[in-house]
Amino acid sequence: MKKPIYSISLLSALILTFGCSNDSVSEEFDDANGDTEKKLISSVAIISAQDPQDDKTISLSYTSDGSLNTINNGIETGIFTYNNDDELTNIKGGSDNLNIFELYESPYDAFETGKVLVYDDNGNPTKIEFYEEEYDNDSDSYVTKIYTADVSYDDTHNPYFYTLEAAGIIEVLDGVRLNFGIQPQVPEILKARMFFPVNNPSQIIYKNEEGDVVYTINANYVYDNDNYPTSAKITKVSIEHSEQHTYSTIFEYVN
Repeated sequence: MKKPIYSISLLSALILTFGCSNDSVSEEFDDANGDTEKKLISSVAIISAQDPQDDKTISLSYTSDGSLNTINNGIETGIFTYNNDDELTNIKGGSDNLNIFELYESPYDAFETGKVLVYDDNGNPTKIEFYEEEYDNDSDSYVTKIYTADVSYDDTHNPYFYTLEAAGIIEVLDGVRLNFGIQPQVPEILKARMFFPVNNPSQIIYKNEEGDVVYTINANYVYDNDNYPTSAKITKVSIEHSEQHTYSTIFEYVN
């Protein structure tokens, strides 16, 4: 298992798979959520119930015209630059700060090396297959096993959508055409497109090759009147190690 981290990757390097709709991200988001109030995230505070040293706040700033300017995670700062047409041209440093799945600190590399097996009717990835190395006592070596991650969602929109739109990321993803006969596009963007959720993930259940549950992540959100999360309690349980960790998140939005 990988070491848990609090950072939220902007464009996670996820393995390209087939099965997603040909609709744009914007179309899928609108179809799934209807008329949604636009709010931009100004900060996400992460508070560990076990170790205060793990606490972290991710802060976001915007330009006067509403474009995302910087993201700071307390260690480094990501700076977003745009051309005269307000199109994203570059992200300098500290770009690992805006992918909703990484908020849950997945202990596995499912969202980095996996492939989507099943999407729901809204286009959210619900079953992901990935590989995990396990030590085999009989052979005294590591063997590769096939694991799966089952993802469930609240009936609410992805709260990061408009923040990603303000960063120019949604426009980039909307430009991805899932026609594999045309000119290849940037692999990382294609991968991020394939894993983009239009709803808010609330549970991830990891299973080993035998189908046994080995790890669970549950997020219980408190929503405002516009269905944006104001806080959440996230509980992670390792079945095989009989360990449980919890932390809270607090969301703030631009007034």
